[in-house]
Amino acid sequence: MTIRVLVADDQVMVRTGFAMILAAEDGIEVVAEAGDGVQAVELARLHRPDVVLMDIRMPRLDGLEAMRRLTRPGVVDPPKVVVVTTFDDDEYVHRALSQGACGFLLKDSGPALLVEAIRAAASGEALVGPSITMRLLRRLSPSAGARREPAVALSARELDLVRLVARGRTNAEIAAELSISVGTVKTHLGNVQAKLPARNRVEIAAWAWETGLVAAR
Repeated sequence: MTIRVLVADDQVMVRTGFAMILAAEDGIEVVAEAGDGVQAVELARLHRPDVVLMDIRMPRLDGLEAMRRLTRPGVVDPPKVVVVTTFDDDEYVHRALSQGACGFLLKDSGPALLVEAIRAAASGEALVGPSITMRLLRRLSPSAGARREPAVALSARELDLVRLVARGRTNAEIAAELSISVGTVKTHLGNVQAKLPARNRVEIAAWAWETGLVAAR
């Protein structure tokens, strides 16, 4: 099935570059390009893409507010949003996590990572592994004295899985490390999402860092 993508960025050269990269990929189609947040929301509602590649800093409406409008409760078949950021955009990450972003990329991450992030988002996963994402998530890790006990009771197996998600492991890697099937991993993830609640694995990872279940290395 073809993954339909909307590219939202206020820089024409960035949009053009992303579109050229994705046009060369089998199973990915760029259905629209938006130059600001308002246009991104309008075109997403018109074309109903599977994934929106969303810049953060855009005129008229920033990418985080555009994402909130596209993914807020009550929206039918909301798109998956991969946020495109720069190294200096750390302050926006917590907002993006709370609003359901399905990945983070630096604009200079390269074609392979761009494609990987889109495919992961379309399949219901999130790109948490890259160094920028892990660095941003580590910023959520509280000091020892500030850590709060998790308000949600998870089983020992679920906690093991959450820690691996927070470290950026894929479902296949989690399955191998815990000696369980990928299907079982997906079942556990669904249970964890329902208990927290969390909309995706990025929110699960953020929760793990914030509660101190994982510690920065």
